This record gives sequence, C-alpha cells and structure tokens, in this order.
Amino acid sequence: MQGNEDGTRLRYRLTLASGMLECLCFAGVVFGYASLVFVLKEEDYFSKLCVSVQDINGTLTGKDCSHQDEQFSLVFTIASFLNNFLNIVNGYLFDRCGTMVTRLLGISLYTTGTLLVAFSSATFSELLFPALSCIAVGGILLLLTNMQVGNLFAAHRSTIITLYNGAFDSSSAVFLIIKVLYEQGVSLHSSFFVLSFCSIIHLLRTFLLMPRAHIPYPLPQYYTYGLNCGKANTYNVEQFERMRDGGMTVSQESNGRDNTPPAPEDGTAAQDSEKVASFRSCVLSWFFLWHVLWLSIMQLRHYLFIGTLNPMLNRLANDDPNLVSQYTNAFAMTQLCGVLCAPWNGLIMDRHKGKPLAPGKSVTSVITACVCVYVQQNNFTHSLNIFPCVGETEQEADLRSSCLSLFLTSLQCLLFSVCASVPVLPLQYLTFVLQVLNRSFLYGGNAAFISIAFPACHFGKLFGVVMSVSAVISLLQYPCFALVRGALGGDPFFVDIALTILTLLVFIHPIYIFTHCRKLARHREDNTQNVSYSSRLSEAKL
Repeated sequence: MQGNEDGTRLRYRLTLASGMLECLCFAGVVFGYASLVFVLKEEDYFSKLCVSVQDINGTLTGKDCSHQDEQFSLVFTIASFLNNFLNIVNGYLFDRCGTMVTRLLGISLYTTGTLLVAFSSATFSELLFPALSCIAVGGILLLLTNMQVGNLFAAHRSTIITLYNGAFDSSSAVFLIIKVLYEQGVSLHSSFFVLSFCSIIHLLRTFLLMPRAHIPYPLPQYYTYGLNCGKANTYNVEQFERMRDGGMTVSQESNGRDNTPPAPEDGTAAQDSEKVASFRSCVLSWFFLWHVLWLSIMQLRHYLFIGTLNPMLNRLANDDPNLVSQYTNAFAMTQLCGVLCAPWNGLIMDRHKGKPLAPGKSVTSVITACVCVYVQQNNFTHSLNIFPCVGETEQEADLRSSCLSLFLTSLQCLLFSVCASVPVLPLQYLTFVLQVLNRSFLYGGNAAFISIAFPACHFGKLFGVVMSVSAVISLLQYPCFALVRGALGGDPFFVDIALTILTLLVFIHPIYIFTHCRKLARHREDNTQNVSYSSRLSEAKL
C-alpha cells in the first residue's frame, strides 16, 4: 500500500511538472505576436499593401505601410477573439466529454496552425489568419485541461492555477526565441516545423499523465489515472464525478434531502449535505456579472496594447529598426517573468489555508440540554429547534482572501494604462513590467476566482462564458486601431486616455466582493447575538 501511495504521489508531481512545461513552452505563444510580426515583415508578408510616398516634386521619400500594420493587427484581433470566444464551446466540451477528448482536439488544432505557418510564404500571407487562430484555440485548450491539476494539491490549489496561467503568459517568449534564431540564420519555417513535431510530447502526456475524464475535487483516496490505472478505480472515480455533477451524495439520495445553497464554494465542497447551485443561477449572479466586466475591460486594454505595440514603437523610435528591435526584445523578455509573477497572486489567495476559520458562537449543546430538561418537566414533546453553528465557512474565507487579489489586479491595470498612455519611449520599459505583472495576475486570478465562487462541475462552462463574453468586447480593439490609424493620424493618445478612464470601472468588482464579505460577517455576528439571547432566555425559563 505504501508503494502504491509513493507511486501515486510521483505521478502527481510528474503531471504538475509536465503541465508546467507544456503551458510555458507551447500554450500561449500567440501572445508573443509582436516578436513574430518583426520576422514576418522581414519575410515581406503583406508587403504588397505598402505604397510608395512621393513629395510634391514626385520624388520617392519612402513607403507607407500603415495598411500592412492594419492587416497584421487584424490577424491578431481574430486570433485573440477566437482564443476567448470559442471557450464557451471548449468549456462545454471539457465538462461533457472529459480531458482526453478535449486535449486531442487542442493538439490537432495546434499542430495544424504550426504547420500552416511552416508552409506559408509572402505569396500566401493570408494563411496567417487560420494559422494563428488554430494556434490560439489549441493553446487555450491545453491550458483549460491543465488547470484541474490544482485539484491534486488541495492546499495549494489557487497557487497552481495561477502558476499555470503565468506559464501560459510567459510562453509568449517562444516567438522571441524564434526571432533571435531567425536573426542567427534559422529560417521561420524550420522553427515552426519543430513546434509541430513537439505535438508528439503532448500526445504522450495525454495518455500517460492525464485522466480520461476529470480530476475530482476534493480528491478521493488513492485516486490515480493514466493507462495503467485499474478498472475498478476508474469506475469509482467516474461514480464520484457523477455524484458531484448531480450535486447529491449517496446519503442525500437515500434520505431525500434537497438543500440548495446560495453560492457553494465549488461543486464538491458542499457534497456532504447540499445540492450544487444551477448553472443558470451562477450566470445570473452579481458575482459573475461584475467578474465578466472586470475581466473584459482589462483584457481589452492588454489586447489593444499588444496589437499596436509594433507601430507604437516605430512611431516613438522614428522608424529606427534597431531601436524597435531592441524594445521588442525587451518586451518579449519581460513576458518570461509572467511565470514568476503569477504565483504571488495564488499565494495571496491561498494565504488563509491552514489557518482556523473565524469562530462563531456555537451554543447547540447548551440549548439542547436546557430545552430537554424543560420538556421533561412539563410532560410534553415537540420538535426541537436546534441553533446551528454560525462560524465562518470555507467559501467566505476564500472570498475574503480574493478581495485583495482582485483589488491589486485592478490597481496594476490602472498604472499600466497610465504608463502606456505617456508617449515617452524609455518609459515603455516600466510599461512592459507592469503589463506582464498585471497580465499574470489577471488570468490566474480569473480562473482561481471562478473555482472559488462557483461549483466545480460548472467550471469549464463558466470559464468559457467569461472568456467568450470578454472576447466579444475585445473586438473593440480593431475599431480603436482603425480610429488611431485614420482620424487620429497614428497618435493613440486620446484612445489611451479613454481606456484609462474606462479602467476605473474594474474597481467595482473587488468593492462588491468586499462589501459582500462584510455583510456576511455582520450577519454572522447578529446570529451569534440572537443565539446568545435565546440561550439566556432558555436558562431563565428553566
């Protein structure tokens, strides 16, 4: 038995480490698009959209490539939109069909995208549209299936979720490596052929180190997965997940209880005696609506910044290619730090784990004794109203811890937006740091909050809805870019100011969560006072 436990723990650690490498090296490479654009321009992609500029004497003074920049921006806009919008389908597929089917689809899309780039050329520049979209959607599917690995380590669940999201962000540096290799003589096509070949690693991990269905939470004893897991154990896990999805335990089914909590921590936290909240009630809750607004605004700010980074650097550097390359490399290097920044957010959200919950005044035993004596003395019987314990629940503690994380993320985005609005080239180094820090907190905090505030059996669907709605809003980046290139003459200052003002709305979410937790605390105190009064009244009657 001890050997089996050691083997299971080793499998858990291998799953964690390999998932980390998968997210770090592959899942989010599309967000290093600024580095890839530099290479694509050198390869003359969309170069036919550049037009010669002549002065009044008819002398050629240069080229106007604004339409080329607009086309590159459109490629990223579509890819980033599908990366998020299709999550509503991805989430349903993950909840319905399980891990293996979802990963096989993601690997197929990812491999197709890398092969399309490998076979593309300046003549077939339009292949970039399906290629980048396939890479984006395939990468987010890999991330979605990896985030459940946090369930294997309950005490560090939020930390692992944020760590994986940070690795997802840092994987954008892969395109920087491709850019550096390109400058050293390695062709763009060879680099993408290597990425395509690496899909074999993803397939091996799918069959050896990932479950066929889902990793449940909380974790059953001796839970295992992979090709060599026993049939009986697989059956028990599937039965456990069916009970979780139905929101009812075996004891509930036999006793006929049907208690619906207002907002359970997750799909299994209330398994002992409560029914899971419905998907519809989760979507219509204020928690969910404010969270969608919180994510959508900040994501729009980040997408517009990434999509317009290359033309912005060209404008601030007066079209000096060496200076633009230097700042592009600096931006890509800072993306590597995402995997270092993201766990801080997880530690903030997990800081209460292992500590006792806020106590409530439990007087059940006292009142029970007093009432029983009173009943015996008066020779009559009736049902007794026993007062419940009024201490803090795990969900309240998790929500209370998430307030600080949500607020810090909102503050980071405001500072990042302010720095990005200032047209000073050296200041963009600070902008890059704030951008990667905020992005790491944003996506890790998004997934962790959904896992805290809503049932685990709805995680995939809710994650998909949040990302899909935010994707629709992120489409505003393209008209913003067109406005900058057209009416504003290439100067994004007024658009940046407008987005900075809009960013102030994201503070509503942490304030709402904070006030909700305060109301729960006051309600708990009121219940404690009422129970104390009832106790004294019972003693007086006795």
